[in-house]
Amino acid sequence: MKHTCFYPASMLLPDFSSCDGERYACIACDQFTAEPEYWKEAEEFVGGAPSALRMILPESFLGERAERIPLINAEMRRLMSVGFFHTLPDSMILVERTCPDGRCRLGLVGMVDLEAYSYEKDAVLPIRATEGTVLERIPPRVEIRREAPLELPHIMLLLDDPEGTVIEAQEKRRASFTPLYDFDLMLGGGHIRGSRLDNAGLLAVEAALEALSSPEAQEKKYGSSDHPFLFAVGDGNHSLATAKACYEAIKAAIGKEAAAGHPARFALCEIVNLHDPALDFEPIYRVVFGADRREIADAFRAYAASHATPGYPAETFTVVSGTREEVLTLPHGTHVQPIGTLQAFLDDYLLSHPGLTVDYIHDEASLRALASQPGAVGFLFSGMKKEELFPAIAANGPLPRKTFSMGHARDKRYYLEARRIRP
Repeated sequence: MKHTCFYPASMLLPDFSSCDGERYACIACDQFTAEPEYWKEAEEFVGGAPSALRMILPESFLGERAERIPLINAEMRRLMSVGFFHTLPDSMILVERTCPDGRCRLGLVGMVDLEAYSYEKDAVLPIRATEGTVLERIPPRVEIRREAPLELPHIMLLLDDPEGTVIEAQEKRRASFTPLYDFDLMLGGGHIRGSRLDNAGLLAVEAALEALSSPEAQEKKYGSSDHPFLFAVGDGNHSLATAKACYEAIKAAIGKEAAAGHPARFALCEIVNLHDPALDFEPIYRVVFGADRREIADAFRAYAASHATPGYPAETFTVVSGTREEVLTLPHGTHVQPIGTLQAFLDDYLLSHPGLTVDYIHDEASLRALASQPGAVGFLFSGMKKEELFPAIAANGPLPRKTFSMGHARDKRYYLEARRIRP
């Protein structure tokens, strides 16, 4: 797959005939960051069973990484040493994920070449960031990955494939694939089933991706074929950026030629078709802690008035604090998306109010619960349509950070497949 940057990978999986999949698989580490009680419930549910939960660091506990990272790495090495994993060489896995609402989302797990990706704002490589990368968020995550022998991905890359030529075409051939796992996901996460593609499936994926990256297809979709655009980062933006940073550090240390064959050059991920009917885009809301509702609403209104861009449409936000809420309508936004206007304001406002903090919340119920706390102010707004994503990235580069979420928190990818990232 020389031109498509998505490859079969040598993956590690438990033997689910003797391992409880529901206790083994756990949700992405960047979920429920303001709700540590979720992670406590997960720990109680797992109990003493083998679990990916002990091989990842929930972002709720990033402040405890000095104590937790050695335990994570030790657990990875322990499970490898006792033969807990079995190896699937040169594999892709068709994933059928039944979400809590009953809809089934399809995906394909393989690995991507990090040479084809950059999180730099102006990069025009085949794999592109969809949102601004917060550079200060990378070093703590590098600490987690730097000495880890394995990676367990929650990265999901989006593919603009309206005809369903890559993933959906393989789902139709699932009966010829090898079943790997089939179980419920913990704490209301739905159900997951995975099947290993046969050789014919691997070749078909390669051909379909080659067609999508062809000059003719690129010109038709995005008006140019100068810089082929195949994947957009959907979930796990900072995790993929961390993998890239670690690989670049290795390359600087051992040289480009030696790094070309290093396992850290690649990152395990799941690709998902943007046009999958079960894939929804949800806004990622903002809640500010330590703020006064009246003061911050007035400041937002004044900021928008002074930075308004004529020609941009009116934007509406709902400001929630305690039991009160206010609808705030701006005659003109400052960005092509409401989130761009809000994020630019918050970045400016926090510079002059250093005692405040912001969290990024994935659903309205969670935001309202957090905004009910004293000194918390939440912002609700409409999100972008998923069909707008690829053309927007192709034309203008990454969106503001935390612009959208793919579905609700419990729809996120669960850790299952693993891959060695150290020789």
